[in-house]
Amino acid sequence: MKIVVCIKQVPGTSEVEVDEKTGVLKRDGIDSKLNPYDLYALETALRIKQDNGARVKAISMGPPQAGQVLREAYMMGVDEGVLLTDRRFAGADVLATAYALAQGIRQGGMPDLVICGKMTTDGDTAQVGPEIAEFLDIPHVANVLRILELGPESITVEMDMGATVEVARIQYPCLITVEKGIYQPRLPSFRLKLKTKDRPIPHVGLQDLPDQEARHYGLDGSPTQVKRIFPPESHTDHEIWTGSGAHLARRLGDRLHLLKFV
Repeated sequence: MKIVVCIKQVPGTSEVEVDEKTGVLKRDGIDSKLNPYDLYALETALRIKQDNGARVKAISMGPPQAGQVLREAYMMGVDEGVLLTDRRFAGADVLATAYALAQGIRQGGMPDLVICGKMTTDGDTAQVGPEIAEFLDIPHVANVLRILELGPESITVEMDMGATVEVARIQYPCLITVEKGIYQPRLPSFRLKLKTKDRPIPHVGLQDLPDQEARHYGLDGSPTQVKRIFPPESHTDHEIWTGSGAHLARRLGDRLHLLKFV
């Protein structure tokens, strides 16, 4: 079985500046980390490898320094990695990002299973995984809570549908996005760090992809027009109220009406 896991390097802080002209995050010079949700996708793939046998490949898109998350994936047990990196990929919205990743997956040969984290902490859209599947023209299931059965031709999963939990069986090749609770991610291994320190991380640019039309990538390939983007505001103001339960209940009710929450 061949598995591809999509991972991303995200800002390690919420204090990120925004380019006023393009509306994208300024990532240069800030601490970065592996997207926390992607740890669960990696662990899912590595559990399958451990229990059933598989070759696991991680793919990411970003500037050259984003290769650090692929190096971390090696330290967890991933067999190979590839970084999509090209200035023409910069400024991509979720659609252009999904298209580029789908092209990168095709370029390396179609896997049996693609696994993504639920979403990224710098976007929170939860759209990229399903969009990758649409571009690859393969079935997909989002919000996977558990893998119930891994068969030779299909995978059976339990998925969170909000009001219900449902079971689905999908044929390979397919894509799933996993929830946080699916497994407890392992820590990077120092032994694997030493073993994989010289393992290459191939870089793939636009010229290496099946579709080399630049207008399909980056800002040019992004139909989403950002009107305004800003980091969340931080408020530390607080009040301490004292009094009887009845008094505090009335005061809280008055405040909620004042703020138009009720």
